[in-house]
Amino acid sequence: MNRTHYLAAFLVLSLGMAGYAKAQDAPIPGSQAEAYWDKDAFKASQDALKEEHGGGSTLFLLADRFEYQTNEGLPALFLGGQGWWGTDENRLWIKSEIDYDLDAGRFEDAEIQTLWSRPIARYFDVQAGLRHDFKPGPSRTYAVLGVQGLAPYWFEVDGAVFLSEKGDLSGRLEAEYEFRLTQRLILQPRAELNLAAQDVPELETGAGISTAEAGLRLRYEIDRQFAPYVGVNWKTSAGETADYIRARGDDTESLSFVTGIRLWF
Repeated sequence: MNRTHYLAAFLVLSLGMAGYAKAQDAPIPGSQAEAYWDKDAFKASQDALKEEHGGGSTLFLLADRFEYQTNEGLPALFLGGQGWWGTDENRLWIKSEIDYDLDAGRFEDAEIQTLWSRPIARYFDVQAGLRHDFKPGPSRTYAVLGVQGLAPYWFEVDGAVFLSEKGDLSGRLEAEYEFRLTQRLILQPRAELNLAAQDVPELETGAGISTAEAGLRLRYEIDRQFAPYVGVNWKTSAGETADYIRARGDDTESLSFVTGIRLWF
C-alpha cells in the first residue's frame, strides 16, 4: 500500500465516522402533524420554526489555544483558533494556526483556512475550501476537503485532506476530549497527526507520517468564555521529515510546558 492509499484510507475513515453518526441519528420519516396538515402548509410552519428558534445567522469565535510554550529552551507563542458565521445549514468557517519563535524573533508557521460547511449528519459537517500557508516558505495554497464534528463517546474530531497548487497531497487528523472534573475544572487531552503522500523537499516534508503531536491541558473556567490553563505538549517528526530536521541541526522532538488562555465569544 503506497502513501496515496494511506491518505485515501484516512479520508474514508473520517467520512465513515460521519456516516455512522448519521445512521445512528436518522429520524423516523413521517409524524403525527403531517397526518393533519397540508404538506405545503406544514413545510412553511417548519421553515418559520427554524428561523425563529436558531435558524438565523450567528457569529462564533474561539481561541482554543493561545499559549506560551517552553519548547525545551526555545520558547514560542502559539495561537490556534477558529470561528464561523452563518446558520445551522450553511456556515463560513475560518481556521488559523500561528507559531512564533520568541528566541529567533520570527514566525515559524502561519496558516489560514477559509471553508464552507454543510451538515451531513446530526453531529458532523463536511467542509470544503482553501488553505494558505504563509510560513514556512515558500508560501503555498491548498484545496481542502474534510469533516468536523462530534464522534461517538463525545470525541471532537477534525479530519481533512489538502491538495496544493503544486499537486502535493497531504492530510491532517485532530481529536480531543473533555473530562469535566468539576463544573469549572476541565482536563483536555488532544492529539494531532499529519501525513504526506510524497516528499516535498522545499517544505522539508517527507512521505508518510510527517509529524505527530499530543498534549494535556488543565483549564479553569473563571467564566465560560474565559479560561486560563496549564499543561504539557509533545511534538515529534517522523521518517524523512525527521531526516530534514536533523540535517539542519535541530531536534526532531520537543516537550513543552504550556500556559495560556482559552476564550470565545
